[in-house]
Amino acid sequence: MLSGVEYLHRSNVLHRDIKGANILLTKDGIVKIADFGLARSFNPNQELQYTNRVVTLWYRAPELLLGMTNYTSAIDIWSVG
Repeated sequence: MLSGVEYLHRSNVLHRDIKGANILLTKDGIVKIADFGLARSFNPNQELQYTNRVVTLWYRAPELLLGMTNYTSAIDIWSVG
């Protein structure tokens, strides 16, 4: 799962909704990340404002709960944890 999230971030994509329901497992034991409805591209070298109304509440990183709108890919890592 972490390899998949790393791939997304290296491709400059924030998933913004990592949760158990969006992690699929094939019959061969391969993990798949699903539901890219809240995903968006980002530029790690540019500080942009995003909505903080992303990620299912129980998987939200503290910065989102505190209302920050200039978050990074760290929100996906928090959700993985």
